[in-house]
Amino acid sequence: MSGAPLSGVRACVFDAYGTLFDFASAAAGCSDAFGDSAAQSVFTALWRTKQLEYAWLRSLQGKHADFWQVTGEALDYALEACHLADPSLRERLMRLYLALSPFPEAVETVRRLRVSGIATAILSNGSPAMLTPVIEAAGMQDLFDAALSIEEVGIYKPHPSVYQLAVDCLGIPAHAIAFLSSNGWDAYAASAFGMRAVWCKREVKPRERLPGAPEREIRSLDELPGLLGLA
Repeated sequence: MSGAPLSGVRACVFDAYGTLFDFASAAAGCSDAFGDSAAQSVFTALWRTKQLEYAWLRSLQGKHADFWQVTGEALDYALEACHLADPSLRERLMRLYLALSPFPEAVETVRRLRVSGIATAILSNGSPAMLTPVIEAAGMQDLFDAALSIEEVGIYKPHPSVYQLAVDCLGIPAHAIAFLSSNGWDAYAASAFGMRAVWCKREVKPRERLPGAPEREIRSLDELPGLLGLA
């Protein structure tokens, strides 16, 4: 973290998958199926890549399906590509996706924001039927003013109508909302929309070549309270 604290922020809106919740924890819960950690990592990366690709491609085609279906179809691709087409493994992985582990600092970070009077929300590609159980499994059900799903507009991030959901729900203008995402493309899109984007860059990555630019970069969510000038 560097620079002066972000001023004028009245709400923090979080992406869910990869930002608050570790999507890699699903495969980690089935580590016996992969042989070694390298194979598990390859599988997780492929599943995630196809999940996002399918969401974007369906948006472009005007063929919307909710994120549970998209996640399952991406999983089917990854299982076949990795020669793991096992129905019982598929069922285990999908069940674990509803109970992804929060990142170690996520719960306490959001709690600190709440205590400080900052409004908090989730804005996710996930459907309500996916978000409710993963939030409850993490014990975070009382930490958010809203858990917003793209299902309300029927198109996936990074469409501007998705970010507008947070503005409309919270009644706070975009320039007073800090948007947190570990996905560079998501942070850039929120910035282009007008939010105060903060890229939670858990891994070292180059900047994206997209409209907008995150106002700040952090390595972990526990840097956020300090970034906002909170005690």
